[in-house]
Amino acid sequence: MDEWINDWMLIAFDSTQQALRAEMLLEFAEIEIDLFPTPKEITAGCALCIQFPKEDLERVQKIIRNEFVEIRGLYFKTEESYDNIPM
Repeated sequence: MDEWINDWMLIAFDSTQQALRAEMLLEFAEIEIDLFPTPKEITAGCALCIQFPKEDLERVQKIIRNEFVEIRGLYFKTEESYDNIPM
């Protein structure tokens, strides 16, 4: 596996509706998040993605699964690109 270059992960979405829904759910769970433009290296149908600390990965995955949030994928940044993490 590639070396992670920071402690943040991304969730990419295919719709703005799902991005905003995920934002609400994660904020309700008191997970630190940032909403920002999807990096050009990640092909997604939505221009927004959510960044969150990697230590919250399990909690984020649980919320996404339990609340049936539709996502394009979970990613972490490497030196050369963004790598997908299986759900």
